[in-house]
Amino acid sequence: MIARNEARCIARCLESARAHVDRMIVLDTGSTDDTRAIAAGCGAQVHDFVWCDDFAAARNAALDCSDADWNLILDADEWLIGSAEALGPAMLFPAATPAPRFVGCVRICNETVESEPTRRFLPRILPRGVRYSGRIHEHPVSDLPFVPLALTIGHDGYVAAQLARKQGRNQALLERALVDAPGDAYLWYQLGREQLVRGDAAGAADSLRTAYRGAAPDAPYRHAIVVSMIQALKQAERFEEALTLVDAEQAAWLNSPDFFFAVADLYLDWASRNPTIAFDQLLPVAEGAWLRCLSIGEQPQLDGSVPGCGSYLAAGNLALLYQGLGITDKAAEFAALEQTLRTAA
Repeated sequence: MIARNEARCIARCLESARAHVDRMIVLDTGSTDDTRAIAAGCGAQVHDFVWCDDFAAARNAALDCSDADWNLILDADEWLIGSAEALGPAMLFPAATPAPRFVGCVRICNETVESEPTRRFLPRILPRGVRYSGRIHEHPVSDLPFVPLALTIGHDGYVAAQLARKQGRNQALLERALVDAPGDAYLWYQLGREQLVRGDAAGAADSLRTAYRGAAPDAPYRHAIVVSMIQALKQAERFEEALTLVDAEQAAWLNSPDFFFAVADLYLDWASRNPTIAFDQLLPVAEGAWLRCLSIGEQPQLDGSVPGCGSYLAAGNLALLYQGLGITDKAAEFAALEQTLRTAA
């Protein structure tokens, strides 16, 4: 772990991991609060690092403090959720393959400024010798396959209070990184996400469009680019661009409830601005898209997916739509379905 001024949450993170690891290493990058003392009190080895505006450099310095065969990478504002069997010997040290032969990817469940979290998959279980690259939104560099593992990590660094604390930092580092690598689609995607969560919809739409044009069709984050871009274009009221994007991408995401949820939101917003065609042309599309979400169901393996898009969120929006249209029996049906699906989630 690398950390700075994380007294709020570092104990939560370390306590969640303690039982599943042999050693905990915290690289402190200049804390002025009780981060170091709390980490040491939790049993972590605490080392110092002079911050140089380069996350990969800090990550690599932390890894240099470890001689383990495997390293679990966590941030202070994260914590392990549920089972940690993916960290056990059956997964990491199978008898048939004693040497590490993959990089492990875990599910990150981000709490956000919105009411629902988002899900992302990131490489966080690294075999000995793997190191990071990238000034910000750093990533491990390895020729080994990246394998999804059944480990979930919670993260609350995107809630409003934490965003305010880090105001401007990430965007400035991303912009500096893009000066050095202007063609890096992943950096443009991360800049777009940063702008979107901070309310700059027009800037986000432009950054995400650059990411969209540069990302390979099989890039694991392309799903998140497309869904985020629809949201940004909608918020920027660039409806024609959003509709063109939907038409171009629909065939690629026939099994994504998040894609169709974004489509429904787009048409609902467009309907509110075009009442003369709303009832006959626009609201039926929103209705059909939310119904499609329910027929697809939850797809948590998709990067950037939001829990509920394939279940209770879609049902709840259908209930509100039918209520607004005066179709009370349908409204009651989907309101009941929403409660059932929430309970089961």
